[in-house]
Amino acid sequence: MAGELLDGVTSDPVRMGWMQGSPPPKDKLLLASRADHMRFPMIRWSYSNMRQFVPSRRVAAGGEGRPFERAIDEQLAQVSFVPLNDEVPVTLEQSLTQAFTDGILVLHRGKVVFERWFGVTGPETRHIAFSVTKSFVGTIAEMLVEEGKLDPAAMASDYLPELVGSGFGDATVRQVLDMTTALDFSEDYADPNSGIGAYSAALGLTPRPADYAGPIDLASYLPAIGNAGEHGVGFTYRTPNTEVLAWMIARIEGKHFADVLNERLWLPLGMPGDADLIVDQAGTAFAGGGLNLRLEDLARFGEAMRLGGLGVIPEAVVQRATHGGDPAHFDRNRYPQLPGWSYGSQWWISNNNRGCFSARGIHGQTLWVDPAAEMTVARFASHPTAANGANDPLSLPAWAALAERLSS
Repeated sequence: MAGELLDGVTSDPVRMGWMQGSPPPKDKLLLASRADHMRFPMIRWSYSNMRQFVPSRRVAAGGEGRPFERAIDEQLAQVSFVPLNDEVPVTLEQSLTQAFTDGILVLHRGKVVFERWFGVTGPETRHIAFSVTKSFVGTIAEMLVEEGKLDPAAMASDYLPELVGSGFGDATVRQVLDMTTALDFSEDYADPNSGIGAYSAALGLTPRPADYAGPIDLASYLPAIGNAGEHGVGFTYRTPNTEVLAWMIARIEGKHFADVLNERLWLPLGMPGDADLIVDQAGTAFAGGGLNLRLEDLARFGEAMRLGGLGVIPEAVVQRATHGGDPAHFDRNRYPQLPGWSYGSQWWISNNNRGCFSARGIHGQTLWVDPAAEMTVARFASHPTAANGANDPLSLPAWAALAERLSS
């Protein structure tokens, strides 16, 4: 397939033959030492098998939850919509391969009404959720706020003295939660020299250069991030905020963040499946994007938020997380497809008349909740472009069209 421009069909990992055979042929072998797990088209296999490439820590299920009831409506596959900035309608079915979907579940009133799996991804696959992980972190942080354990008006450095003198040193907890910190950090996935590259090197998500002399874990890297302006002025998406938040949570609770996640959400919500949380070489959680979980467990988290927390997440926390942030602080230039939105408590909030909110991760990871339609969508993907602006033109109108159909 040399020279072929791969699409959602031709890049299918089974069709490509990745990691097939005992052992796989050399030209189909994926190696962490070459960062194969983070390069397209190999990501179409690796994102469903990340434990094979990087260390992780288990988030164990309690085994008490039951699978969602199925009430499949195959006619939903033919729901039609016009992608943003286009004139030609497509069906939901067509859009899934165009968006490099690995799996999707659509729930209506708590029942799965639409389900698709692609490539090597299936119901029991622990697929990487990337920045969808942030919304789990933000929710737990807001739970600690509700309990009086975390003061949103306090300085982050009050909880983490290691951050004194860093860009986080004079930022409040609320500014970290809502990503209105002013940091000398660029999250440009297309620029290998941006801050996200240095962050990845410290994390060890990809191999470090032979002459690398920088931080080798997150606790060493985060205090090295400098200041670049005034906190609280505007929202700028920067993953280190989430790492600081998870660090505060672990410090307050006196436990590894994976254990806090297990005790606060996984077990109380009855998640039927285990999850895996990527860690750095010091064992610190990659809280900004390292959760690998089953799609149905992701949907269960969305349903809990849609239904007011189900007695596990306080209703006040759900309210802050799904109605937070200041639209005036939102970066309209960077997110032109999200007019009127805001970002708060590590959640994306539409502020539309349907009350939609979302957890979003690079390469198409999505948790979309439409309370008015009583609908939750959970989607895993391995889109070749990291930034969600590449799949939003398909995804956003798809969710709207599904909500309209289900509401009628």
